[in-house]
Amino acid sequence: MLTREGDKNFLVWNEQPVRCAVGRGGIGVKGGEGDGITPAGIWPLRRVLHRPDRIRSLLTRLPASHIAPDDGWCDAPNDPNYNLPIKLPYAASHENLWRDDALYDALVVIGYNDDPIVAGKGSAIFLHMAREDYAPTEGCVALARTDLLRCIASLAPGDRIVIA
Repeated sequence: MLTREGDKNFLVWNEQPVRCAVGRGGIGVKGGEGDGITPAGIWPLRRVLHRPDRIRSLLTRLPASHIAPDDGWCDAPNDPNYNLPIKLPYAASHENLWRDDALYDALVVIGYNDDPIVAGKGSAIFLHMAREDYAPTEGCVALARTDLLRCIASLAPGDRIVIA
């Protein structure tokens, strides 16, 4: 569950609060693609993706797979692969999952707008690594590397994230 104390956000799991970053638009009802809002609700945690060159072994009970240099995530609302993983190069707008920074070294796919997918409702909502200063995300939830890896290790199929 996400909570706020002063100007800081916290994710609470196993009764332990850890600092996190959320979208630049805050937490609420998403107005559409690119609004920077972290979607309020209770969302399933689908699977874990990680870069094997930066994290050699990852402890998790969720389905997991490696990120490769040609992996992306489509964020073009009019594309048939909207809010789905894709292979690069890709003509439509997309996120590169293989990044120069560490933000996507490990991530959990949050099951937002995926059952069913609604074009333009928002895409690529992840639980991923935060910047050192916990700068706002584009709509994701971000944790420090150590906290994220401990969280991933504790997750199991059927777990959900409560964003309120």
